[in-house]
Amino acid sequence: MADPKGFLKITERELPARRPVPVRILDWKEVYEPGDQAVLRRQASRCMDCGVPFCHQGCPLGNLIPEWNDLTWRGEGRVAIERLHATNNFPEFTGRLCPAPCESACVLGINQPAVTIKQVEVSIIDEAFNKGWVEAQPPARLTGKTVAVVGSGPAGLAAAQQLTRAGHTVVVFERDDRIGGLLRYGIPDFKMEKSHLESRLRQMQEEGTRFRAGIEIGKDLTWPDLRARYDAVVIATGSTVPRDLAIPGRDLHGVHFAMEYLVESNHAVAGDKVTEQISAEGKHVIVIGGGDTGADCIGTAHRQGALSVTNLAIGRQPGTERPAHQPWPMMPTVFEVQSAHEEGGERVYLASTVEFLSNEVGEVRALRVAETEFVDGRRVPKSGTEREIPADLVLIAMGFTGPEQHGFGDEDRPRFTDRGNFERDSSYQSTLPGVFVAGDAGRGQSLIVWAIAEGRAAAANVDRFLMGETVLPEPVRPTDVAIGLQPA
Repeated sequence: MADPKGFLKITERELPARRPVPVRILDWKEVYEPGDQAVLRRQASRCMDCGVPFCHQGCPLGNLIPEWNDLTWRGEGRVAIERLHATNNFPEFTGRLCPAPCESACVLGINQPAVTIKQVEVSIIDEAFNKGWVEAQPPARLTGKTVAVVGSGPAGLAAAQQLTRAGHTVVVFERDDRIGGLLRYGIPDFKMEKSHLESRLRQMQEEGTRFRAGIEIGKDLTWPDLRARYDAVVIATGSTVPRDLAIPGRDLHGVHFAMEYLVESNHAVAGDKVTEQISAEGKHVIVIGGGDTGADCIGTAHRQGALSVTNLAIGRQPGTERPAHQPWPMMPTVFEVQSAHEEGGERVYLASTVEFLSNEVGEVRALRVAETEFVDGRRVPKSGTEREIPADLVLIAMGFTGPEQHGFGDEDRPRFTDRGNFERDSSYQSTLPGVFVAGDAGRGQSLIVWAIAEGRAAAANVDRFLMGETVLPEPVRPTDVAIGLQPA
């Protein structure tokens, strides 16, 4: 694939430069400079003729990575986007937001830096949009069947696009005022500008998908009514219940879940009026949680003008090299410096939050933290190591525990698993006939690439349920696991 000797001639990864920190924190535009096509083709040429492309297994979508690397090297962008779209509905999302387990599984990564797969992917789709190669694909005929998709995040949108192209009449319901789910209001613009989402939604509308924003199922429209109106339902509401930190002072003013903060910020950036917006301006900010959501909060706080930003993680700092217990081709846990971390602030590991401390008017003024120690496999605060960190705003970014379960009546309530997710079988069908579950609502908090893969797979099973057979691809089942990713 690509240049047979490319990996021998070019041994280093080259990625687009990030805009200078003093410049980019003044706006909400994406952090990366435009990529150089010559650099991109050089990197694509490093893709080896490895025989067994483990990157396919590393990617839950089964992306045909060596094929579009080869086409990129040859300058055949239009064919490259066709191969990319064959397995991935939304490469403009994954190319910006996915942590790229495919790169961890790259064969070249055994003894060299892996191919810049993610960068090649996003460059292919950006060129395709810029040159008008992304066109609507309306169905040749309509089946007469109707499908409701509840939730407009990546899983719901993927299921909707696949089912629309199969000829069904698909309506996507979203309780927020705009379509997009967490792609719209959970992801800051400096990671993905919303123009990319809008471009894809226009294509879907031209294909025939219908969108209904501002409608909450279970409140504005009951679940029994929804099931009565449509031949099938896909639940793709995501895993949106945040993990709380139940310690003294949790109810103080100034202590918020990360998504409360990010959603309001995204509304404001979109030009909406947000009354009494949670803002980091002029404040000492503490972010609890070291994952992607925490990093999004850090970058947002910098752009809002925080006085200081401190990021607390309860565990140990990961190493910079692949650990021995996570050998290739597994996805390793390594220390990562995201763009938000470059912009300032302090990252503190082995930090256990003990108490939120109040001022005289009931506002948070500081956190009492202690060093984390491990006792019988549990992480607990180490006695005698307590200290205070000043804080005017605290953001809890400790992940999510599952989908919301309210809104169902006694007779229309599907079963949930012990972990709080919707129960489903190998065909993605819940315990209610004709009601299917895709994405984080069924598997728990996971990656965007898994959401899209499950949306595509659920769509194929919905199509079979409605028609007796399907021509849609079925990339994964709920029990499938990509290399290095444990089942949720």
